[in-house]
Amino acid sequence: MHLLEDNFHKQIILKSLKFLVEDKRITLYGFVIMPNHIHLLWQIEKEHELKNVQRDFLKYTAQQIKFNLIDTGNKILADLVVYSKDRKAQIWERNGLSFMLNNPETIKQKLNYIHNNPIKEKWSLAEVPEKYHYSSAAFYATGNDTFEMLTHLSEVLN
Repeated sequence: MHLLEDNFHKQIILKSLKFLVEDKRITLYGFVIMPNHIHLLWQIEKEHELKNVQRDFLKYTAQQIKFNLIDTGNKILADLVVYSKDRKAQIWERNGLSFMLNNPETIKQKLNYIHNNPIKEKWSLAEVPEKYHYSSAAFYATGNDTFEMLTHLSEVLN
């Protein structure tokens, strides 16, 4: 579903990522928020575990999106109903894809993939990556971190 077409929902994602950076749980190198999914290139800080950071991020953002759907009377909420012990609605896909990146070339390739996602013909959200607002592409093109939460990969890669 395209729950993230709503800019308010995108702002929820950004707010949560900024919190994780400021709380020193993650270092955020790149991201893109697409209409129905997100891509993150992050490093979990040493005193934290991926499963806990990911759980907290997904739980908070799902709750906030659900609250907004309720507040706005959005009928799509009915399509998200699940019969589970721990939730009444399923916002995020269970078992989202997450994997470790260790090779600098692979990391650069994934960042390039993330930034080019919005300009793919399927989406056509911008003509060039840096023109899509909900992405770190402009940061890499200009060096200006308007989100105030990004770390440039050049700081950790040679």
